Amino acid sequence: MDDKNKQVVNEPDLTYGHYSYADYLTWQMDDVVELIKGKVFKKAAAAPKRIHQRISAKLLTRLYVFLDGKHCQVYGAPFDVRFPKTSKEDKHIFNVVQPDICVICDPAKLDERGCIGAPDLIVEILSPSNSKTELKHKYELYESHGVREYWIIHAETQDLLIYSLENGRYVPSRLLTSGDLVESSVLPGFKLDLEEFFGDIE
Repeated sequence: MDDKNKQVVNEPDLTYGHYSYADYLTWQMDDVVELIKGKVFKKAAAAPKRIHQRISAKLLTRLYVFLDGKHCQVYGAPFDVRFPKTSKEDKHIFNVVQPDICVICDPAKLDERGCIGAPDLIVEILSPSNSKTELKHKYELYESHGVREYWIIHAETQDLLIYSLENGRYVPSRLLTSGDLVESSVLPGFKLDLEEFFGDIE
């Protein structure tokens, strides 16, 4: 098989719209992609903006330091999170995402390829190119699969919204911004002073 044909075979047909994690593992692509209900979502081809990367690195560091020595573990993208429904076999998994940051407190969910099952906490940092995906498709995915806490950070406006899972449904916080002290119900003792956190991010 020549290189041209190989490239066609190893890239998804975006009009087809139903792939599994087994398919995902065979693709040879430059773009980062995610699967939601078997449909392919391409993340932005260009690297995230600097402010996105700075917020991600700073929060990841804070969480890593807080969790050091504890049983929960934190991971930053790229890191595959698979959401099995009826089976953990690759060919039966149709939801695979790469959250900006996720915390997993059950070590049985971790393997050499990432996380299989719902993380306890997921953080997504929004940019204009991914807001629709995060706010609609991922919200529904995380809620239905039992992600206990879902943080959405708006990088440009430097504010934060937290969805907490209660009786199988997400309950939103008020919009948190400079002057607010954020606390996590999933990680007791973790606090984030937003004025201080965003103070040197511009």
